[in-house]
Order: sequence, then structure tokens, then C-alpha cells
Amino acid sequence: MQRMTGISSKPMLVGSLAALSSVLIWSGWIVFTRHGVTTDVPPVTLGLLRYSIPTVIMLPLLLRSGGAYRRAGWAKCAIMICGSGAPFFLICSLGMTFAPAAHVGIMLPGVMPMFVALFSVLLFGERFGGARLVGYGLVLAGVLALGGAGLLEAGAGDWRGHALLLLSAASWACFTLAFKRSGLTAWQAAVLINAVSVVVMIAVDAIQGGPRLWDIPWQTVATQGFAQGILSGLLALAAYGYAVSVLGASKASAFVSLTPALTAVIAALTLAEWPDGVTIAAVLMVGAGVALASGAASGISFKRKALPQQG
Repeated sequence: MQRMTGISSKPMLVGSLAALSSVLIWSGWIVFTRHGVTTDVPPVTLGLLRYSIPTVIMLPLLLRSGGAYRRAGWAKCAIMICGSGAPFFLICSLGMTFAPAAHVGIMLPGVMPMFVALFSVLLFGERFGGARLVGYGLVLAGVLALGGAGLLEAGAGDWRGHALLLLSAASWACFTLAFKRSGLTAWQAAVLINAVSVVVMIAVDAIQGGPRLWDIPWQTVATQGFAQGILSGLLALAAYGYAVSVLGASKASAFVSLTPALTAVIAALTLAEWPDGVTIAAVLMVGAGVALASGAASGISFKRKALPQQG
């Protein structure tokens, strides 16, 4: 009996480590992107690195997935591309030029589940109860506290970043809902989004001014390429996918509640962006809210209205 328990607990441990690794990568991505857009790397250059490297690596999958994309439909594919591809990245990175990384951790991965719930209620008639509603309330309270403090602070431009980041969170929520109903695998969706986003980024780069990729020091390109393309574009997806397969969606998504706090800690240690009292309180509220909203706690109702059959 002890041996069987040890065997069964090992995948759970590995799954938990995979979920934690993905959250660490996402937190690091926020800090790397924030550092890039506030120094000498234009958002479009970061976007090229983010999407081009995974596209090259996963190109064979793209070439043999045409049938899956046709079955998903152009509307869902377009929503996924806009929701997590080039438009999302450009809006999000612009928001990072105004708001510190700790705020990004709250306003982006922290708020996204709330938008998913809101859109699910409005579009699909889903209902949430128990701890989930308490969780969404905590997320909203944290966002309002942080946003209110930003508006009251004279001369601060944080509110501009907050608005752009909330728009980014809403667009990612649209991607989430479209992906759930697309029938695509995570890898099929990722390579489609990456490939189209590369084309968009090249077009934007061609018409905008400013430094090009080859004008940036190679050390910066290598570091950002590894963080954007390899870690965020590939390894985080693989780690989180494995975590979901082992732990289940609710338990894996509960780890996302760590993102605001981890982002604040990493930003403080690397960018010297030390959070104030309001930010710390918002981090704690949003983190607790996401944990409750994930449904990882037992006894939570999550009733879903049956969707109409596609004819």
C-alpha cells in the first residue's frame, strides 16, 4: 500500500512542479517585457522574438493542421489570434510602459479569470456560486484599490497602463473562451497564433520608425529571445499543459494565483520596483481571489448551461 501511494504521488508532485514552473516563467516574462519596453527594445521587436522562434520550431505542425483549423472555423481562429497574438502583445507591452511590473501581475493574469467568468455568464449562461463569487469579489476589490490609488496619485500615469492591461486581460479571456470551443489542441492553437502574429509584427515593424532588430545589442536579443520565444513561447505551454493533464484544470489553474506575488518579488529584486502598501494589499487580495475563483476548493458549484448543438 505504501509503495502504491508513493507511485501515485510522484506524478502529482511532478505536475505541481510543472505548474509552478509555468507560473514562474509567466512572472519572469512580465518582468523581462517590462524591462525591455522601458529601456531600448521596442514592443514590436519583443513581439518578433516572442512569436518567430516558436513558429520556426513548430512549423511542421502548422503545415499538417489545416483540417483542424477549418473545422474550428475562421471566426474562432481570428478571436484566438487577436486575443493572445500580436494585437494582445502590442497593447499589453504598451501598458507595461506606464505601469510597474507588480501592477501588471495584478491587472493581467490576476484579472483575466474574472473576465472569463463575466463573458461566460453573458454569452453562455454559466452560473457561479460559493467560493468562486467570493474570489471574483476579492479580485475586483484588489483592482479597484490599485486603480483608485493610481488615479489619486498626482502626475502618475499608472492609470493609462491599468486601462491597457485590463483591455489585454479581456482580450485574453476572449481567446480562452474561443480556444475551449475550437476543438484545437494547445499546440495547434499556439502555432497558428504565432505564425500569423509574426506576419503582423513584420508588417508593423516595416511601417514604424525606431531601431530594428539588428540595431539592438546581440546580448539583449539573445536574452529576450530566450525569455520570450523559448521560455514563454514553448516551455511554459508545455509545463502548464502537463500540469493540467496530471492535476486537472482547476488545481493547475490555482497555481496562477501565485503570479501577482511572484511578479512583485521578481520585479523588486531585479528592477528595484518595490511595491507600496496598496500594491501589496492588492497582490494579496487578487492572489486569494484567483485561488478561490479557480474552483480548486471543494464543494464549489459550477453549473453550466448546455450549449446549442451546431447544425
